[in-house]
Amino acid sequence: MTGNTVFRPRDVAVLGVEAVEAPEVITSTWIDEQLATTYERTGLNPGTLADLAGIEERRWWPEGVTFDEAAAMAGRAVIESTGIDPERIGMLISTSVCKHHLEPSVSCAVHHQLELSPACLNFDVGNACLGFINGMQIAAASIDAGMIDYAIIVDGEGSRHTQLATIERLRGEDTTAADVFAEFASLTLGSGAAAAIMCRASEHPEAHRFVGGIARAGTEHHELCVGDLDRMTTDTHGLLVAGLDLAEAAWKHAGHEFDWELGLDWYVIHQVSQVHTRMITDRLGVDIDRVPLTFPRYGNVGPAAIPITLVSAADRIQRGDRVLCMGIGSGLNTSIAELVW
Repeated sequence: MTGNTVFRPRDVAVLGVEAVEAPEVITSTWIDEQLATTYERTGLNPGTLADLAGIEERRWWPEGVTFDEAAAMAGRAVIESTGIDPERIGMLISTSVCKHHLEPSVSCAVHHQLELSPACLNFDVGNACLGFINGMQIAAASIDAGMIDYAIIVDGEGSRHTQLATIERLRGEDTTAADVFAEFASLTLGSGAAAAIMCRASEHPEAHRFVGGIARAGTEHHELCVGDLDRMTTDTHGLLVAGLDLAEAAWKHAGHEFDWELGLDWYVIHQVSQVHTRMITDRLGVDIDRVPLTFPRYGNVGPAAIPITLVSAADRIQRGDRVLCMGIGSGLNTSIAELVW
């Protein structure tokens, strides 16, 4: 296969990754309670979110906290933890799915809040749950090209509005079981923020080398999951099957080029549900004990899920460990990227 499906940065590393937890805990039991009348009328059983998806709870930001403010919180945290002078950051990429408006870009508000240089290029990258990995790919190419010395990738997601709107809609007297299943994925979402700073590996031997990876598209499936802040409808089974097929195709295409078939130390998989995690690890032959899990407590936090999960496992990852970041985004697209810690 020709094209740019495989990428190999020459001299790029991840200097630091940070995450910010939204403070309000929303349990799946609470959501079941809000939909109790609907479940009873449609013959559905409560507990599916916890029993099938494995999601016990998710987080919400307090009312009034905007998506750009959440992203900026994470951005400030990673700037502080790495000690990088903000004036030296030459690129800011916002990868948030959640946006309050079409324009200006979220990156403008984050750039302002972080007080970055006027010379810092800033823009949004949107690709469903793959945005953060795509942002890292763009930053890596820019660093290798000599355009910039440092890049910051940020993401802020929030599920409060979407889930309240979904619950209110599903409480309607004409709601059917099919309606509940079509919007089930909306109830698995969570809130959170994450940010990473990327640099030139040769200038930061302490950083985590960005080895490379693969991206692959299956856009014939672009109608399986369609959503905005008010409503998201998903063919959950169709999305799962098509996503697994796409991830396996990408793995088989590039696995031998990176020696992935030998096994890696950690697999940081986009957090969707326990069904998704079990099926993708079975399909790819991945040891599930090497897969850190955050979906039980945070739900699906969109593009922020992979960096949030990476941060959650950071104290267990040893220097030199090989870490594979893997995601599938509605559309469909998949990306896999390796780090050496």
